[in-house]
Amino acid sequence: MGVLTVTQARENLAELIEGTHRDGEPLVLTQSGRPVAVMLDHAVFERLREAAHEALLRAPRSLGETELGLA
Repeated sequence: MGVLTVTQARENLAELIEGTHRDGEPLVLTQSGRPVAVMLDHAVFERLREAAHEALLRAPRSLGETELGLA
Protein backbone atom coordinates (compact mmCIF):
# COMPACT_ATOMS: atom_id res chain seq x y z
CA MET A 1 0.00 0.00 0.00
CA GLY A 2 1.49 3.30 -1.08
CA VAL A 3 1.38 6.55 0.84
CA LEU A 4 1.27 9.96 -0.84
CA THR A 5 0.46 13.49 0.16
CA VAL A 6 -2.73 15.05 -1.17
CA THR A 7 -0.56 17.45 -3.17
CA GLN A 8 1.34 14.56 -4.79
CA ALA A 9 -1.94 12.84 -5.59
CA ARG A 10 -3.37 15.99 -7.16
CA GLU A 11 -0.31 16.34 -9.40
CA ASN A 12 -0.49 12.71 -10.59
CA LEU A 13 -4.18 11.88 -10.35
CA ALA A 14 -4.64 10.18 -13.75
CA GLU A 15 -1.60 7.96 -13.23
CA LEU A 16 -2.65 7.06 -9.70
CA ILE A 17 -6.14 6.10 -10.82
CA GLU A 18 -4.67 3.92 -13.55
CA GLY A 19 -2.26 2.33 -11.06
CA THR A 20 -4.90 1.50 -8.47
CA HIS A 21 -7.07 0.02 -11.22
CA ARG A 22 -4.20 -2.02 -12.66
CA ASP A 23 -2.64 -3.19 -9.38
CA GLY A 24 -5.66 -3.27 -7.10
CA GLU A 25 -3.51 -1.76 -4.36
CA PRO A 26 -4.92 1.10 -2.28
CA LEU A 27 -3.12 4.39 -1.75
CA VAL A 28 -3.25 6.28 1.52
CA LEU A 29 -3.41 10.05 1.07
CA THR A 30 -1.96 12.20 3.82
CA GLN A 31 -2.29 15.85 4.76
CA SER A 32 0.01 17.45 7.31
CA GLY A 33 1.50 14.00 7.90
CA ARG A 34 -1.80 12.37 8.85
CA PRO A 35 -3.84 9.88 6.80
CA VAL A 36 -7.00 11.58 5.49
CA ALA A 37 -8.25 9.39 2.64
CA VAL A 38 -7.74 6.15 0.75
CA MET A 39 -7.83 5.76 -3.02
CA LEU A 40 -8.69 2.33 -4.34
CA ASP A 41 -10.06 0.64 -7.42
CA HIS A 42 -13.84 0.65 -7.62
CA ALA A 43 -14.02 -3.15 -7.93
CA VAL A 44 -12.00 -3.50 -4.72
CA PHE A 45 -14.30 -1.00 -3.02
CA GLU A 46 -17.37 -2.97 -4.07
CA ARG A 47 -15.88 -6.24 -2.77
CA LEU A 48 -15.08 -4.59 0.57
CA ARG A 49 -18.55 -3.09 0.77
CA GLU A 50 -20.16 -6.45 0.03
CA ALA A 51 -17.96 -8.19 2.62
CA ALA A 52 -18.92 -5.55 5.22
CA HIS A 53 -22.59 -6.02 4.36
CA GLU A 54 -22.31 -9.80 4.71
CA ALA A 55 -20.52 -9.41 8.05
CA LEU A 56 -23.26 -7.06 9.23
CA LEU A 57 -25.90 -9.62 8.32
CA ARG A 58 -24.07 -12.21 10.42
CA ALA A 59 -23.48 -9.84 13.35
CA PRO A 60 -25.63 -10.03 16.45
CA ARG A 61 -28.69 -7.76 16.34
CA SER A 62 -27.12 -5.56 19.01
CA LEU A 63 -24.60 -4.34 16.42
CA GLY A 64 -26.84 -2.32 14.15
CA GLU A 65 -25.79 -0.14 11.23
CA THR A 66 -25.84 3.01 13.35
CA GLU A 67 -23.39 1.59 15.90
CA LEU A 68 -21.07 0.46 13.12
CA GLY A 69 -21.20 3.83 11.37
CA LEU A 70 -22.93 2.41 8.29
CA ALA A 71 -26.25 4.22 8.51
